[in-house]
Amino acid sequence: MRARYAVPLKASLKAALAVTALSAATVAYAAGYEARAFRLRRVTVPVLRPGMPPLRLLQVSDIHMVSGQNKKRRWLQSLAGLRPDFVINTGDNLSDPEAVPEALDALGPLLEFPGAYVFGSNDYYAPRLRNPARYLAERASGRHGLNGNAPARNVPRNPWWELRDAFDAAGWANLTNARGRIKAAGAEIALTGLDDPHIRRDRYAEVAGGPDHDADLSLAVVHAPYLRVLDSFTADGYPLILAGHTHGGQLCVPFYGALVTNCDLDPDRVKGLSTHETPGHTSYLHVSAGCGTNRYTPVRFACPPEATLLTLTPRET
Repeated sequence: MRARYAVPLKASLKAALAVTALSAATVAYAAGYEARAFRLRRVTVPVLRPGMPPLRLLQVSDIHMVSGQNKKRRWLQSLAGLRPDFVINTGDNLSDPEAVPEALDALGPLLEFPGAYVFGSNDYYAPRLRNPARYLAERASGRHGLNGNAPARNVPRNPWWELRDAFDAAGWANLTNARGRIKAAGAEIALTGLDDPHIRRDRYAEVAGGPDHDADLSLAVVHAPYLRVLDSFTADGYPLILAGHTHGGQLCVPFYGALVTNCDLDPDRVKGLSTHETPGHTSYLHVSAGCGTNRYTPVRFACPPEATLLTLTPRET
């Protein structure tokens, strides 16, 4: 009897060891290489009025800075070499309450350019250990963040006000449920922003009314691309909406894509440039996959960290 089962048992053991080795190699790649394989995405968006010269917009998002992340810090500093006309930061700069100085050091060269910002939930609250499978369960149930889930209690806070004060001192426009304006490359740019919908801090009624028609360009900015927000911005006629939050799915399936978005946006639009439509209106939507991860899940797979240089060009009509 022992001889009869020796081969199957040996084969099963080899298969189990092979699966274990493959899993370990995948985790090592996702954490040791891809999560640090920073890259720049380049896209072109035709949203300017005819005759305007192109504008170069750098979007940074979801930095999730943790003390000691020197490679990320140096990479972010290097983005100033792109010489963008202006910078938009779509939130979640922190994943460590002690990392504000390093986040500001990383963004320091970019603060020399005109810019604007919104915050995400991880700017306000320190991260918690969380089972990644919950994202799949929330996707199936339609509940994300505070949008259907019970509020988290006794969550440590991050010193977000230190970020705010530094950004404001640099002249960046604070778009926390607010409108603002910046001048870039001779253009007057009107901006409308919302606080993070993921934790239900968005107050669209406070900024409603649509684009400023006396500006050269109007943009909409938000951290988490929830459909209620995209619908409102699009219905009001904004030509381009900028968002982050999704991490591009973070753990994706090669040749398939993202499984989750951590909001009610569909996975087909989890990152990059797409469009959003409401009756009679269409807006471009750009969702950054971001350049960081929650400190408790420091892995990416088939979804490298990124920033985006958007070249805004004149529309055809």
